Amino acid sequence: MSVAVATPPASWAEPVRLLGARTWALSLVELQKLRSDQTELVTRMAQPVLWLLVFGTIFNRIRAIPTGELSYLAYLTPGILAQSALFISIFLGIQIIWDRDAGILTKVMVTPTPRAAIVLAKAFAAGVRGLAPVVVLVPVALLLGVSITVNPLELIGAAVALMLGAGFFACLSMAIAGVAQTRDRLMGIGQLMTMPLFFASNALYPIELMPTWLQVISRINPLTYLVDALRGLLVGAPADIGLDFAVLVVAAVVGIMGAASLLGRLVR
Repeated sequence: MSVAVATPPASWAEPVRLLGARTWALSLVELQKLRSDQTELVTRMAQPVLWLLVFGTIFNRIRAIPTGELSYLAYLTPGILAQSALFISIFLGIQIIWDRDAGILTKVMVTPTPRAAIVLAKAFAAGVRGLAPVVVLVPVALLLGVSITVNPLELIGAAVALMLGAGFFACLSMAIAGVAQTRDRLMGIGQLMTMPLFFASNALYPIELMPTWLQVISRINPLTYLVDALRGLLVGAPADIGLDFAVLVVAAVVGIMGAASLLGRLVR
């Protein structure tokens, strides 16, 4: 009598390997898209420079906002970098709707590719986009007299913080895309969220200047922790770097999980 041989359980490492491999492959595709069309990156660099040159220099001169030992330009530069990451990433969900409309998303999702890999690749691309304004904004800030660190570890830490923040906002946009379903709705919701996220943070002014109810909102706003991390790493302002990175990592993980769970709604 023959005895059936039980199939050995699949290794726990196999799903992790598949997730890593597919994320890497899709990330390369996203980077190729950036290389083929760099117009968006160039246009996105202009807005933060204008904020720093116009808004920053005026408020630095009139000294309307108390920023302690930091000049207002030094205080504002990390805030504008964080703002750029937000503005670049919050509409990334439009791309995934375009992929849906072109049939690309459906083709990818019928393969064994984990949904989290699709989200991670898009979030990685958003992180790269979020780093682009640094190339122009930091030299402009230096010309305006802002003292920015040259410590390689602090610069790497600031880049990681920017990528985490941009990745979270990209995941938020993709989650909204799963609910909104159309580009027009996503644009409307994104525009509705962008300004409250920005102004309810410490990007332009210290939290202590806000009314109490806005301080509460600011302290649960991930953008606040991104700005705080950048300020501490780039210009040496007092910051709780450990707490900032903990919030950014948790926000990114929650964002990835939420976006991956809602992604299927786009192809139903």
